[in-house]
Amino acid sequence: MSELFETFMLLFDADWYRRIEFVQPEYFLLLLLLPLLGVWWWVKRRRRDPALTLSSLEGLEGAPRSLRLYLRPIPAILRVLTLTLIVFALARPQSSVSKENIDTEGIDIVLAIDVSSSMEAMDFTPNRLEAAKGVAAEFVERRGNDRIGVVAFGAQAFTQCPITTDHSVVQTNLKNLKLGGETLGQQTAIGMGLATAVSRLKDSEAESRIVILMTDGVNNAGSVAPVTAAELANTFGVRVYTIGVGTQGQARMPVRRRNGQLAGYQMMPVEIDEDILREIATMTDGRYFRATDNTRLQEIYTEIDQLEKTRIEVTQFKNISEEFLPFALLAGLLLLSEGMLRLTVLRPVV
Repeated sequence: MSELFETFMLLFDADWYRRIEFVQPEYFLLLLLLPLLGVWWWVKRRRRDPALTLSSLEGLEGAPRSLRLYLRPIPAILRVLTLTLIVFALARPQSSVSKENIDTEGIDIVLAIDVSSSMEAMDFTPNRLEAAKGVAAEFVERRGNDRIGVVAFGAQAFTQCPITTDHSVVQTNLKNLKLGGETLGQQTAIGMGLATAVSRLKDSEAESRIVILMTDGVNNAGSVAPVTAAELANTFGVRVYTIGVGTQGQARMPVRRRNGQLAGYQMMPVEIDEDILREIATMTDGRYFRATDNTRLQEIYTEIDQLEKTRIEVTQFKNISEEFLPFALLAGLLLLSEGMLRLTVLRPVV
């Protein structure tokens, strides 16, 4: 009995209606017949022969109205509501509860970004470093299921952000990247940058571990040779994608005084050790790319994004319940109420 009551009370639960779907909505067309039934009932009432004929109603004008008079339309209203509820039940209302089991194969990624002074060159818009930061931020946004970290390197290397699934933290640290200057130095230590990135991944349990190393120069600083760092990456199963950043020929470079103030601009030759970058990529089963402008840099990150796809398996469970019973129960209750009225208060006087 309590289960029936709980089922009936669903009719007053707004959340229950939001979960309802009607499998056979064509039955709602039957509701178009209800106005016709109303017209038929009205015509029938008008044509019914009176039980008592009076020559004049003047003597009854002040007579009190009985309860029967007010209740006379109720059976017809109950009948219409009953038929409406029956139509809703015939339309097969169903509710469903869905559950998903998601199995992901995450990828751990470290972005190793050169912040040496040459990254201020203006062959990219507005310069190499800002272009690299913007494209890397877009890449992070697309890697929803991966752990990502950031390493900055100049003459020294520094972990700007340990690998994490909190991509908002990664985005903030990318935004805060600045030229090395007095902190990391103005030279380029590719080996140190790669070795630091690998050290962030060596204890990772992810199925795939990669480093995206971006530089615009040659290795001229640091205590770790690039090839040694590549061997270390290969030992720990870390794949390295290397990107050489810089136009062909010469690039416009800001010239600064010792206090950091801009003194002017001059054209400087673009020197990228592409042989070393190719060797690192080959040794670690990665790839080398050359970016000569903003568009090409975006294309490279898009290509790496496609090469390193996260595997996602989604298993869906859907529990479907037939929900006609509340409508049927209320229809039965209204039909019973109509019958009780006709047999009691509205019983015809013979």
